[in-house]
Amino acid sequence: MQLRLWDLNLKIRLIGEALFNMLFWMYFPFITVYFGTALGNHIAGILMTVPPLFSLIGSLLGGALADRIGRRPVMLFGACLQAVMFALFAVSPSHWIDYMAFIGLGLGGAIYRPASSAMVADLVPAQSRRQIFATFTTANNIGAVLGPALGAVFFFRFRQELLWSCSLVLLLYFAAIYFLVHETLPAAANRSKDSASLTRVFQEQWKGYGIIFRDKVFLVYTLAGIFALVSIMQLDLYLPVYIIHEVSAQPLFPWASGSLLLGSTEIFGWVLGFNGLLFVLFILPVTKWFQHWKERDVFIFSSLLSGVGTFALGLNSQLWFLFLATIVFTFGEMVRSPVTQSFISHYAPEESRGQYMGADSLQPTIGRFIAPVTVFLSSWVPPLGIFTLILVFSLISVLLYIQLFRMYVEKPESVK
Repeated sequence: MQLRLWDLNLKIRLIGEALFNMLFWMYFPFITVYFGTALGNHIAGILMTVPPLFSLIGSLLGGALADRIGRRPVMLFGACLQAVMFALFAVSPSHWIDYMAFIGLGLGGAIYRPASSAMVADLVPAQSRRQIFATFTTANNIGAVLGPALGAVFFFRFRQELLWSCSLVLLLYFAAIYFLVHETLPAAANRSKDSASLTRVFQEQWKGYGIIFRDKVFLVYTLAGIFALVSIMQLDLYLPVYIIHEVSAQPLFPWASGSLLLGSTEIFGWVLGFNGLLFVLFILPVTKWFQHWKERDVFIFSSLLSGVGTFALGLNSQLWFLFLATIVFTFGEMVRSPVTQSFISHYAPEESRGQYMGADSLQPTIGRFIAPVTVFLSSWVPPLGIFTLILVFSLISVLLYIQLFRMYVEKPESVK
């Protein structure tokens, strides 16, 4: 589906989300360092476990409301909340207010995302969804490549200016949604606007989620995704610990005399940047290569690539071998990314699509709780043991995906 043929809703969101995502990556990688410097690493580590809980609540709430009151109002609220929280962060006189603003940012983004994903599914024919989601992923990862490099300068030297810029961009994006984006909630969805109390509304939404979580196919899909994400999430968990403590300084080009010598921290930076660059360059072509693969095969192949690629990192600490292993596990993450959203978009009933999108956030949230076990165990278990554990998690996800598609037969993709 060519960009010029996209609905105006999608074009506005692609530009707005891409620009904001670059600003996001200018501050997010440095938040833990910021709070660690101000409050101590031990307290900062504990504090960082709380935001995922608020994000989970925000995702479930945002998904439920997107099916009840529409995609557009939920997206407006999420964008507005983030703009206000950035402004609060910018003027805050206290690190604890900074922390509350950071939680608010995560909450606003979590409320926004299910409605945003549901809007894509509303507008795009089933056979084009992978490509559309991949395009959004590409735009987001351009920010993930440029943001950290710029943020290393701006976050610590011009933090207030950066935060005000983020707030301004989100206010402009809010205005664009308000004036230009139209509602896409399907007619089949429950759009009743009765006088039920707010408590009754929340009771109805949680009842809806109870039905979703009793869906055995969705439950197996969620468990498989959690185990698959454990290996993918090591990029910013165990991988920096491993590289910084186990990989020695070495030249970037060992075959060239006088080549740039990289320390362990710089090596991790190069690996992280290489991962983001691969996403930007290859997410669209990779999605096109795999567009005719069955979802079952894509999920299984992704888990195998991610697990084997991450495991390979522990076999050799030579820089170019690390780059090679990075290519393998990055491609594992890459082939999976668009398919997860397209799977939910056509599996979920049309009238509950937002709720299913919200419930899908359980995968990264629970995965984010489980994945740090590798860092915890690294004090007693050697690196190869940790990487073997990561591989085992990936193999468990493969078995669960096999079971998933024994229970669920893929529907042929058809034009909406």
